[in-house]
Amino acid sequence: MAGPAGRMMATAGGSGPDQRSMDFKGSGKRLLRQLAPERGTLWLMLAAGVLGVALTVVGPMILGRATDLVFAGVVGREMREGLSKEQALAALRAEGDGGLADMLSGVDFHPGRGIDFGAIGGVLLVVLAVYVAAGLLMLVSTRMSIRVINRTVYRLREDVQGKLERLPLSYFDSAKRGEVLSRATNDIDNISQTMQQTMGQLINSVLTILGVLVMMFWISPLLALVALVTVPLSVVVATRVGKRSQPQFVQQWKSTGRLNAHIEEMYTGHALVKVFGRQGEAAADFREQNDALYEAGFRAQFNSGVMQPLMFFVSNLNYVLVAVVGGLRVASGTLSIGDVQAFIQYSRQFSMPLTQVASMANLVQSGVASAERIFELLDAEEQTPDAPASGEAAHAFTGRVTLEKVCFRYEPDRPLIENLSLSVEPGQTVAIVGPTGAGKTTLVNLLMRFYEVTGGRILFDGVDATEMSREQLRSGIGMVLQDTWLFGGTIAENIAYGAARERQVTREEIEEAARAAHADRFIRTLPDGYDTVIDDEGSGVSAGEKQLITIARAFLSDPVILVLDEATSSVDTRTEVLIQKAMARLAHGRTSFVIAHRLSTVRDADVILVMENGAIVEQGTHDQLLSAEGAYARLYAAQFAQAVAEVD
Repeated sequence: MAGPAGRMMATAGGSGPDQRSMDFKGSGKRLLRQLAPERGTLWLMLAAGVLGVALTVVGPMILGRATDLVFAGVVGREMREGLSKEQALAALRAEGDGGLADMLSGVDFHPGRGIDFGAIGGVLLVVLAVYVAAGLLMLVSTRMSIRVINRTVYRLREDVQGKLERLPLSYFDSAKRGEVLSRATNDIDNISQTMQQTMGQLINSVLTILGVLVMMFWISPLLALVALVTVPLSVVVATRVGKRSQPQFVQQWKSTGRLNAHIEEMYTGHALVKVFGRQGEAAADFREQNDALYEAGFRAQFNSGVMQPLMFFVSNLNYVLVAVVGGLRVASGTLSIGDVQAFIQYSRQFSMPLTQVASMANLVQSGVASAERIFELLDAEEQTPDAPASGEAAHAFTGRVTLEKVCFRYEPDRPLIENLSLSVEPGQTVAIVGPTGAGKTTLVNLLMRFYEVTGGRILFDGVDATEMSREQLRSGIGMVLQDTWLFGGTIAENIAYGAARERQVTREEIEEAARAAHADRFIRTLPDGYDTVIDDEGSGVSAGEKQLITIARAFLSDPVILVLDEATSSVDTRTEVLIQKAMARLAHGRTSFVIAHRLSTVRDADVILVMENGAIVEQGTHDQLLSAEGAYARLYAAQFAQAVAEVD
């Protein structure tokens, strides 16, 4: 099965490692610019990193000095005391040991003197101090790196949240909900993880490579060139393995998305699967997709796992070359054993960061791809900003609504509402009827300024809606939608959500609103009454009961204007009658806009607007529209005929 849930799951997982950036260079630079506010901390992190790496790369050379002291002590102990170094070497050559004399010529020994443990202890203490200081500096650098990354991601989340608040409703109409959620969660998390895993390590690796190269050339330019011979081989190995493993990771994440989508569909539709006896088929699909994920995951992990042993092989090859050439240099007396030992350590330190840099390429690419998706969201066109509220618009309006030649269209070449004029006095009820898709909800969205009119204007108490802030406008409007929305929490908290943010709602007010909406009776039958906890899906209460809770929320908001969008579509006939009576009390003295399919619910409306094919085709009272024998009369007759058929 590949239904909507599967598509949503695949979208939500769209920020995995299989993503490739369309503009890697541009998006990468823009992501780096996000670090600009942390410039001071970055410099501190870089300074600590440079000093830490410098001390780390100096350590092997100091340890090489300790090795030289040990070797010099061993050699000096075997020589006859009283001779100088030159005399001892001359005696070796006279005895035919010229090769040994050449090798010992580079050793600072004293004939007859053994190992100087005091000097060795001093060197080891210096090494210990150097490594402790290096560790502390790297700790500071890591802490600064974590601070920079978390602050940057924190600001990025704030930017995304602020952007979502400024985006028009049209953006969410055209974008998939799962896609928007994926950018706000998965992509930002991916950026955070990528930066955590790469930024500090990448800087440390680059500094280590530079520092080690300097020390290698300082000790022996010839050995440094020998060590660099294997670098092209390391690059070739990393590139080839990366190209082979990347497609396998793509397939792994695709298989993961398909498996997750299947599990999500089977979980949400488990009742349907059992009703139609599809358990066997669902289990077979799961096994098939699970096998595909196993195969893809095995190939991806195996191919990427080949990287480490191959790089170890190259590193060992480097070790052999350095050991052979270094041994020859020691034999000729050009280098000391301590220098060769330090150089071998440097060769190990040199190959490791190369492997790390190569392995970070895919992580960086994935992170930049997620950053590109975030920047696309941040660059989306925003809704028109609110104009500064004038003194005239700042007063609480009474509910007079005037539409003057209002025009609206989703597409420039497809008019939806043309030259609609309407005047609604405080306390009047305006009903909007028509077939599904006629544009009824669009008209309400224009009143709420979820969309901006493309022509004409909408006035509240004579003040243009564009001269009022959206918050000020919507604070006086209560809305009950056809699709109920509840959040995880108690029933009392869900009802209290309708109250103004600045005032504290009492339990008595909540219960009074519930009684007005005829929700009090069923709420008290629940195990914990008003303190019963429900989730965002409203589990434990029926669709009609959820609607009653949202209506109670509207009661508590005490709006000047009331908007009901098919508010009674999910309740039974008896409850509908009770709600209509409650709505009549609520609508008393308030302007009401009612969207309804059942024409029997709007017979007493002051004005009925009939919409058809996206346009207002009729308006008037119930009796006027019936006598006109137009679109409204046809709708009414069709519903009446349907009701008679249901009775028969």
